[in-house]
Parts: sequence; structure tokens; C-alpha cells
Amino acid sequence: MNYTYLLECSDGTLYCNSGRGAKYTKPRRPVRLVWYETFETKEEAMSREAKVKQFSRKQKEELVAQGPNNRNTGRKDL
Repeated sequence: MNYTYLLECSDGTLYCNSGRGAKYTKPRRPVRLVWYETFETKEEAMSREAKVKQFSRKQKEELVAQGPNNRNTGRKDL
């Protein structure tokens, strides 16, 4: 299973990734997982990451409000 996710950092920023944590989040701990989507392949997850990174903060907040999205089964949980 591959994921694209948003973390809310302690400074209020939203961080999007589809891999492991990054230098960006280390000084902004603690972080909280606020949204994710699952994908069959890493390529799909990375493609979605690229799209989400282009979103405005408002658009990212709308994703968070919708909750997680499991694209493989339609379920809202892992």
C-alpha cells in the first residue's frame, strides 16, 4: 500500500508527502496526520502528491475536512 498524506505541523503549516518524513517536519514537531489517500502503486501516490502540493491552503483544508480516502476499496479507514 502506498500513501499520499498531509501532516499538520506544530507551527500550523500543512506538509504533503508520499514518502517518509523530511527535514521540513523535524524542527516542526510534533506533527499530526490530518489526511491521507491510499494507492496501489508508488507512482500513483507520487502523482497525487504533486497535485496536492499545488493546492492552496484552503483546498488542502477542504481535503482534511473530507477525511481520509482509501481509493482501493472506497472505505474511509485503513
